[in-house]
Amino acid sequence: MNKKNMSKALKAKIDDWLKNIDDPEVVNAIKSDAIVTGGALVSLITGETPNDYDIYFKTKEACLMVAEYYADKWNTMYPQKPKVIIEVGSKGVDGKVINEDRVTCFIKSVGIAAEDDENGIDDETEPVYDGEPNVEESTEVDKPKYRPRYFSTNAISLSDKIQIVIRFYGPVQDIHKNYDYAHCTCSYDYKENCVTLPEKALECIINKELYYMGSRYPLCSIIRSRKFIIRGWHINAGQYLKMCLQLNELDLHDFEIFKDQLAGVDSAYFAKAIDGIEKRMRNDSDFKVDNNYLFEVINHIF
Repeated sequence: MNKKNMSKALKAKIDDWLKNIDDPEVVNAIKSDAIVTGGALVSLITGETPNDYDIYFKTKEACLMVAEYYADKWNTMYPQKPKVIIEVGSKGVDGKVINEDRVTCFIKSVGIAAEDDENGIDDETEPVYDGEPNVEESTEVDKPKYRPRYFSTNAISLSDKIQIVIRFYGPVQDIHKNYDYAHCTCSYDYKENCVTLPEKALECIINKELYYMGSRYPLCSIIRSRKFIIRGWHINAGQYLKMCLQLNELDLHDFEIFKDQLAGVDSAYFAKAIDGIEKRMRNDSDFKVDNNYLFEVINHIF
């Protein structure tokens, strides 16, 4: 698909989403700051239907406003389910704020909240379009479109294929500093109605090649490579070596670093592991995380 038709498709999708938001300030925030990047653009380029659309925001204010809007929707729709609270600043086990700029979803005791008690969502939304905007209709009877269905620390998953990523915000080039593979760096700016297709990204998409650019989350990248390989992508040993070199710079026995790296994967299974370790650390001040304990936790969960 060419850039013109990609812009039409992505604009149509966000336009349809906006029609289902009842707060004008939230609508304006999305119109001004929404960025689509990641797997949806890969799918459109290759003629596939996107699994979902990863939405990021250019500013902290827009990110926070949209997150709070859907947390309020969730808490109203599902009073019997875990309450979602949007926080600014991530906290360590001791309760101290360690990242004042980060927007997070806090779900007390469970770490995640899901409409259908799902086990988790894909850690990065990846992937037939006929050249005209084609916004799919919801097939779920008597349920509102674009309702919140799943909350994790990093993201809010809506029905109808919208995923709001709150872990990062800023200009698209800053968002991509947190990305790992080159093929994921195509993007769409809603306000400008503009698709950007970097040359390296297109090369990797054509060849189904995983090219590691470097990331703040190498552990996540190693784990994520599995799903691409299953889909027929290939990766050479040099890319794994680059990931290992970056991973070697991290002290994974520092629990805050360990937690931050696993949170990048955004899996419900890892959320359960983190929650269990934090409880043990709060209840036992002498407890130290080591490989033996982590192996036991991993074997229990997986």
